[in-house]
Amino acid sequence: MEKSDSPSSRRNAVKKIVATTSAMAGLSLSHRIEAAEQALETQLKGKVNHSVCRWCYADIPFEELCKAAKRIGLASIELVGPEEWPILKKYGLTAALPWGAGKGIEHGFNDLTLHDELVASYEAVIPKVAQAGYNQIICFSGNRRGLNDEKGIENCAIGLKRLMPIAEKYKVTMVMELLNSKVNHPDYQCDHTAWGATLCDQVGSENFKLLYDIYHMQIMEGDVIATIKKYQKYISHYHTGGVPGRNEIDETQELNYPAIMKAIVETGFKGFVAQEFVPKRADKLASLKQGVSICDVA
Repeated sequence: MEKSDSPSSRRNAVKKIVATTSAMAGLSLSHRIEAAEQALETQLKGKVNHSVCRWCYADIPFEELCKAAKRIGLASIELVGPEEWPILKKYGLTAALPWGAGKGIEHGFNDLTLHDELVASYEAVIPKVAQAGYNQIICFSGNRRGLNDEKGIENCAIGLKRLMPIAEKYKVTMVMELLNSKVNHPDYQCDHTAWGATLCDQVGSENFKLLYDIYHMQIMEGDVIATIKKYQKYISHYHTGGVPGRNEIDETQELNYPAIMKAIVETGFKGFVAQEFVPKRADKLASLKQGVSICDVA
């Protein structure tokens, strides 16, 4: 521990914040010190909007995760349904990419027989997403089931075009996730960035974009930084994860996340980057904080 990071030095810094912050004037001394300490914890660089995927911390009560997210400096907890949106609001958090429609990963827009059901599902939830103050919702291609790539794009475009008027009306972007079909999601069709970009062109609306999952695309195609630069206009959201194993994104895995994040920032990206790794360590929240720190580039 550096001398400047000692407990006494930290305490002195907290006391200075307490003494000079008028917004804390109505609080008791102990509460003012606690608030100041939290402020020190959450000083991030401001170039990246940080989020986290709920399912990776499913064993932590949701309100406890919300409190931890605020301490760490996260602005969002995502992949949560409408029943949890009021809790996010209670803690001043958003859902950068909410859940709430569709039939799951395997049954998506490449299946023409599902279109009526999928369209009805998204038509019901998109106004709710907008009312809650959110501007994106996740969707999936579905599994191939023998469908070739060209037909898969054609089928997805047919269904998604039906939803673009309501998405545009409510200013909500439907975001299709790029997933690997080698390890985690066998037979999933939207498994290459070029396929997803071609689908975006076919849909022809700014309200349909891609979720570039760095973990999944490293497995499928690698060349992450060059791919991000090439396809940046199609991407509205990012997920992290260590390769191999989808665990912590530190030196225990093969990806250079600081370099990847700098490349994302350099594209002018203003959306969210969500931690979607499954912590191996006992202190899961410490791993989450570490992941955010690794991705918080200047």
